[in-house]
Formats: sequence, structure tokens, C-alpha cells
Amino acid sequence: MTADVDRERPGARPDEGPGEGPGAQPGERPARGAGEDSGGYELFRDDWGIPHLRAADALALARAQGHATALDRAWQLETERHRVLGTSASHLGAEAVDWDRFVRRARIADTARRCFDRLAPETAAWVTAYVDGVNEGLAEGAAQAPEFAAVGLAPGRWEPWTPLGVWLSTHILFAGFPTKLWREEVARRLGEDRMTLFATDGPGTAGSNGWLLTGARTATGAPLLAGDPHRFIEDPGVYQQIRLACPEFDVVGLAVPGIPGIAHFGHTGHVAWAITNAMADYQDLYRERLRRTPDGGVEALGPDGWYRAHAHTETIEVAGAAPEQVEVIETDRGPVIIGGDPGAGDEAADVAGSEAADVAPAADGTFISLRHPPRVTGELGFDVLPALLRARTVADVDTALDRWVEPVNVVLAADTAGSTLHRVAGRVPVRPYANRLRVVPAEDPAYAWRDGETVPLPRTEVDGTDGIAVMANERGLAAPLGVEFAPPHRARRIRELLSADTDWTPDAQAAVHTDTLLASSRQLLSLLAWAPGLGPAADRLRDRLLRWDRHMDADSTDATLYARLRTDVVHRLAAHPALKGVTGADDPWRSAAYPALFRPWLAAVPRIGYALESLLTVGLLPYEDRLALVAASAEAVAAAADETPPAPWGELHRLSPWQALPDRTPNGSAGSDAEAIRPGVAGDHDCVLSTSSVPGVTDLFARGPAARYVWDLARREDSRWAVPFGASGVPGSAHHRDQTPLWVRGALAPVVTDWDLLHRTTPHRTTHHPEETPAMTVTEPVGPSLRPAVHEQKIEGFGTVRLVPVDPAADAELLHGWVTEERARFWGMADHTREQVREIYEFVDSLPTHHAYLALRDGVPAALFQTYEPDADPVGECYDVRPGDFGVHLLIAPAEGEGAVRGYTDALLTAFISYVFSDPAHVRVVVEPDARNEKAIARMVRMGFELGPEIRKPEKTARLAFLTRAALGLA
Repeated sequence: MTADVDRERPGARPDEGPGEGPGAQPGERPARGAGEDSGGYELFRDDWGIPHLRAADALALARAQGHATALDRAWQLETERHRVLGTSASHLGAEAVDWDRFVRRARIADTARRCFDRLAPETAAWVTAYVDGVNEGLAEGAAQAPEFAAVGLAPGRWEPWTPLGVWLSTHILFAGFPTKLWREEVARRLGEDRMTLFATDGPGTAGSNGWLLTGARTATGAPLLAGDPHRFIEDPGVYQQIRLACPEFDVVGLAVPGIPGIAHFGHTGHVAWAITNAMADYQDLYRERLRRTPDGGVEALGPDGWYRAHAHTETIEVAGAAPEQVEVIETDRGPVIIGGDPGAGDEAADVAGSEAADVAPAADGTFISLRHPPRVTGELGFDVLPALLRARTVADVDTALDRWVEPVNVVLAADTAGSTLHRVAGRVPVRPYANRLRVVPAEDPAYAWRDGETVPLPRTEVDGTDGIAVMANERGLAAPLGVEFAPPHRARRIRELLSADTDWTPDAQAAVHTDTLLASSRQLLSLLAWAPGLGPAADRLRDRLLRWDRHMDADSTDATLYARLRTDVVHRLAAHPALKGVTGADDPWRSAAYPALFRPWLAAVPRIGYALESLLTVGLLPYEDRLALVAASAEAVAAAADETPPAPWGELHRLSPWQALPDRTPNGSAGSDAEAIRPGVAGDHDCVLSTSSVPGVTDLFARGPAARYVWDLARREDSRWAVPFGASGVPGSAHHRDQTPLWVRGALAPVVTDWDLLHRTTPHRTTHHPEETPAMTVTEPVGPSLRPAVHEQKIEGFGTVRLVPVDPAADAELLHGWVTEERARFWGMADHTREQVREIYEFVDSLPTHHAYLALRDGVPAALFQTYEPDADPVGECYDVRPGDFGVHLLIAPAEGEGAVRGYTDALLTAFISYVFSDPAHVRVVVEPDARNEKAIARMVRMGFELGPEIRKPEKTARLAFLTRAALGLA
């Protein structure tokens, strides 16, 4: 036995950058092969920690999906539940009040209840089984998630309708109804003829990509489906890789945590499907007239006169602040989402929040209500979800999707027989076209929906000769259903790339996923080419950008220069007198007329940035003025570049994901900008690699590929997938961020379908009632955060450090993920299997002279700390051991270290040294870093260690170092 005591421990090389190797989560006991049935379900994981679930029937499987999701994503699930209820501010504070106010006014929870009540009985039972699994797993999942302790939150209980509420709250802003508020402002401030001046067709924000190749275009002769949904990237991710198997079906796909089944991207082994947002318009805003009655009620004006509207008051609890009251009002059109108090002024005054920003009337002195299909019909489309799992053909998928409601999607599907599908799915109400454009009057019957009628949904055949179908939110198949669409650049580029070959394979799709050509740059560069009177520096800039290949590659400084030029042009346009109406002191962004939640849709500079291609092409400014504006920007950018040479695009264009606890690293500390959390990435908002920053505002991006997939209809096991972070939402897990390096470079992990190639894990204890589905199997793994500590110390500005004993079985997966990384090469276990790592720490655990501890920072595993008595260790043969010598080793966890927080390792060492010297028998600490590990040696010297001689050991040359009590003033 050598690996337990003669590896390098202190020099974990956090300077080499954070990252996590493929392993599994703490608390799992893996074993190859199928093994015994665990009772209710079997849980397997692949090398990326992705859950593969197997159960006896569909209900047990739904329960298993809920239970496994609660273990992996407890904090995410509770965040979503509170967002549905409008109770986020109760633990997140005042910043969450705007959202809570909106979802209460919009009556999201009540709509979810209505939609659940309308489900088919078998679907309701299936959703309820999922919720039962969530409730059974939440407490255990929460014990592993430090966010709960950080905000003092205990997990609540899910109701059967909660998943429908999660779906609604996730997608209520998906169709972008606040854009109608922007158009209303543009029409009022710039004129009716300018209402669509800022249409996102040139260009828009990030959008999803999807494509289908028939067998005529593939190496196998069977179809391929691939793409990447582009959404706001959340941490943890909005998509969960999962496999669901029972005797009826066996499906892999991307689930939404909190939602049973696989709605958007799935492969049953027989048929596969994928979606993009259709950009349809199916949500209307109505201008309401309300008044307060003498008894305190509210009346609304409708086509037939005044009538009593629903009204009640709710209280929003706010952590660290006083509660807030919100009046919930609903007219015959729908819930009133904008307005103040109808009794605050005249009869058309607005409806009630408690803050000044909500007391002002809406822009024209009235109130605004929201009408959308689920609220009107009580249907959301959830009956489709179990049907998709059972689908075996394209016809099955097609039939199931006839019942889909919201959101409205473009769908591609293919099956193993070669059949294909390209259609729109969802519900779009029949009403006047004006409803799509702007806010319309509630009392005018001309703007009412035609009850029970929906717009026929387009569909088309996939051209058998061409063999290519593309969906990229462009004005294509769904054009009759919407107003604004994504520009055509991504769709055209995807088709261009795919048309170049007839022998496509799954692995080759990465070249499409990661294409960085910025086609929308053409207009700005064209104006730059003809810009008059440039000085020498600006002329050199022009020559450089005109030679640029127009690819927004991460290592390109030309891409950075283009982005600087674009930003300057956006700001000059914003300052132009022609746009003063929407960019001046009275611009909609600063207006108190609308709740703060909607103001991002009303911000003028981003609108100009997104519509730059259109604004530089037609209508707004004469051609000569556009040339002069671009020339002025070129001069400014050239001058700045002479002073500050451009950095590569990837150093500026970094991911900035949404987190419920903002600006926190995986270990819970604030203010980090660590590489693992905000990696630099290629692409731009209308590249195929659509990583959407906000032109004119920031080079950071929050929207981009929330997942990537390739579904192979020849061999499902040749399919591929990846997500931005990892399969686990548990900070400190080996699978919390292990897919980030894949995602950044556009690589994909294999979809494993052979059960014998998966790691069997045992589901943890659950609550069970005999009359319910059989319980999950019972085991007793104890997570690190629940173990008694041998030492606990609060370090100012860093957090609380706890040392808990390593559990070799429960922690083997976590430790394997740490010690097999390149950054931990000095530990000498890079080629070890999980079983070997477990055996090593079982051996260490058996020794009275050697001990291994997990160091937890604010409850999250942060480091491996080992101690030993030198005279009982091989190192004792290499120097003269003194009485009171005590040896230590340290390995910093992946995704942590000095790259995340300045002084991270020093802070941990402070806690470790305090622990060691808390025992008076320990006189001198001994370390033995690899002599090549200069950073570790320098750190020891900085801590006060005195360097000793180099020693030769069989596996390395080490440098001894010693720290005495006297050196710390403790003698």
C-alpha cells in the first residue's frame, strides 16, 4: 500500500484553474451491473452523474423521477416552488418582490390549480406520483444543499399542481408580451409609423437552433436530429439530462426540473423529437378602466358597461424588510398585471401596489390586464407529456402534440423507419391583428377573442431531396402566427453548413453547434468600408476589420474590435436627436408607469443594439448621416485601441448565469468571478453559437445554449448531449460543473444506454405509506454536512470551516473526482478507479496513526485534509523524526481555490493549523510537497514554514518543510 501516504497533498495546484472530473455524488455506493432491485426503482448513473431510472411501471417511474430530482436539485426545486407562489422575497429579500408581485397579480398558482383540475385522471395520477417523489426526497436533498442554510430556509411541501405552476412561471414571459409595452411607447413617442422600427428581425436576442437530417444526408442512412435551446442560462441549469425506463418505454432526454417526463427533447429508441420557440403571439394586453366601489370592491368597464371584478389583497413577506400588500384584481379579460389603486384618483386611476413606483398610473392613465390561453381555458397541455414517453413513431408524436397548449413551439421529429415531422404545436387564439402589436382597449368588443377558436397551425414536409429541415426562430414555418422573429442569419448558416455534406455523423454536428460566423456584421462593415475622411488610425482599423473573417472566435482580437465598434455605434445612435423620444430623460426605462420587472423590455439602448442591423439599413437616418456616424465611431475605437490593445473576445465575452442567490460561487461565497462559473466563450447573439450579450451595454452574456443534443435514429447509443454546468445542482458535487469544459468547447458527452456500463447507486431513505407506490430502498448514507465535526472555526471574510471524518464508501465518488484530475497529479492517483480510491481510504480509516477529513466551507466540501504520525509513515525513514512531529497533507477541491477567492488556500491552512495545534502534544507540523510544486512550497514559506532538505522517495523527490508552535507565537 503506497498511495495512502506517499502522494503530494498540500500542493493541489488551484492556480491551474477550477474544474471537476467525472465521478458521482457524495453519498452514493456504486457497483457495476444491474444488481438487485431496490424496491420502488433502480437508480444508475453514468460517468457524468446523469441519472438513469428504472421502475416497474410508469407511476413508480414518475415517483422515482421526482425523488431523484429532489436529491440532485433540491435548491432549484424550492426556488421554483417559491417563484410559483410569489414567496421568493420571504428568504431572498427585497430584490425578489417585483417577481412575487407579478406572479400573484397574474394568478399563476390559481391558473396551475385550474389546469391540474382539467387533466385526464391518468395524467393527474402520474403528475401526483412525481410530486410524491419530490416530497420524499426534498429533505435529504436539502441537507446536501448549502443554500438552504445560507438563507435560513427549510424545504416546503409540493402540491399536485405545483409542476404546472413551475411550467407556467417558467414560460409566462416566454412569448414576450412586454414587447407590446415597448411598441406602445414607441408609437406614442416617435409616431405610429415607427411602432415596429426596433423589430428584432434585425437582429434579435439569442434564439434556439434545431435541425433534422434525413437518411439521405447521414452516414448511416437513418435520420439525425440536433440542436441547442437558447434560453437564459441558470445555475443550476434549466435542463436536466435523464433516462426514464419501465416496461412500457425507455426514454432519454432533457427534462425540466420540477416537471415530470420529457417535454422538449427526447429519444425513445424508436422516435426522437426536438423543439424551438415558434415566436408566436398568443398573449394579449388590454387597457382596462377600473373604479373603486363604496364597499371597497372594484368595478371594470367592459363592452356591456361597468361590472364587478374579482379583487382581493395578499401579503408578500420580505426578508429584512416590512411586508408588502398587493391587490389582486381580475377582469373578464384576465388578471390586472399593471396598475395602482383604483380609488387613488379619478375613476380611471390605476390599481394598487404599496410602493411609489406602482402608485403611478400606467402610461396612458389606465390599467393593463393579461389574457393568455391557460388562464382562459384551464388547459396547459400536460396530457401530452406521458403520451410522448410512449411514442414509437412520428405519427404518435404528431397525434400527441395536437393537444399541446403553451408555449407555442416549432417541432422536428424523426423515427427509425425514416419518417419525419416539421410542424407547429400549441394554441394561438383567433383575434384581431392589432392585439398582436400593442395594448388594446378592454371595453371595445372588436378586440375580443373568438371563443373556442384557434389559428390553424402550420406544418410542412421535410424535403426528401434536400434532406434538411432547420428551425431557428426565423420568419419561416410559424410566420403567420407572430409579429417579430429572429433574423434569418442562423437558419441560413445552418442550412449552408449542412448542405456541404451528405455523410453526416453525430460527432460532426459539433461543427454546426459551434459555428461563429457573424452574418449580421455585414451592414456595419459595409458602412465602415465607405466611411469618408478617416484618419490614419481609423483607416488601419477599417482595413483590419474588412480583412476579418467575421467569426466571433474566443481567441480573436478582431472580434473584440468589431464589438467595440458596434458598441460605440449603438451609443451614438442612442444619442441621436431622431431617437431622443425613447432615449432621453423621459425614456420608458426610467418611467415609473410600469413595474420594474418589465423595464428590461423597455430599455432603449439594448433595443437599439438588437435592432442595429435594421437601423443602419433603412428608415431612421439618411445614408450620409449613417456613414458619418460610423466614421466617428471608427475614429473613437481606433484611438482607444492605440491606448489599450484589444483582448481576445473570450476574455470579455463571459457567461453570467442567473442564480437565485446572486454573485455566489458554488461554495457560497460572494463576489466571485471564477473561470468555472463565468467562462469565456466564443460566439455572439446571431451566430449559430448564439451566446447573446447586450450590444451597447455589456459583452457578458446571460443567454445561450442551455443544452446541446444530437439524437441518432440509427443507434441511440451514438447520440450525444451536454449542458452548461453538470447533472447535479449540489455545490461541491463532482458533477456540479464537470460538463462546463465540454460546453465551452462545444464537445458532447455520449448517451449511455447499456445498463451494464452504468454505475448502480442505491436510492436513499424515503417516507412510505403502505397504500402508496412501493417505497424506495432504505440505506443510511450520511452526507458530509450532517457528520459531527472534529474542528469548527469561523474565519472572518471567508466563512465557517468544519472538519468531518471521511466516510470511504459515501465519499468515494467525490474523492475520485478530485484526485483523478490533472491538477491533482502530485497525489499519484490519476489512474485509480473509484473502487481503488475507496479501498485506499478504507485502509487509511483502519490506521490509528492516519486520518482523513473533508473540510467543509459553509457546509460545502472544499478540501481533503489528511494527518499522520511521521514515525508510523514511510516519510519517517527519510528524516530524523522529533517528538511532537505531526504530518499533514492538503488537496483543494476542484472549482475552488485561489482562482475563486483571494487567499482561499491560506484561509483553509489557517483552520487546519489551528486544529493541529489545538492538541498540545503536537509541537511541529511536517509537510512534504513534491519538489517540483513551486507554488505549494512558496505557500508554505508564506505561512511561516521553514524549508528542510529534499528527500528521495520511490515515487517522487519531496521537499520537507516544518512549522513550529514557536514560529506562530504559540510556544
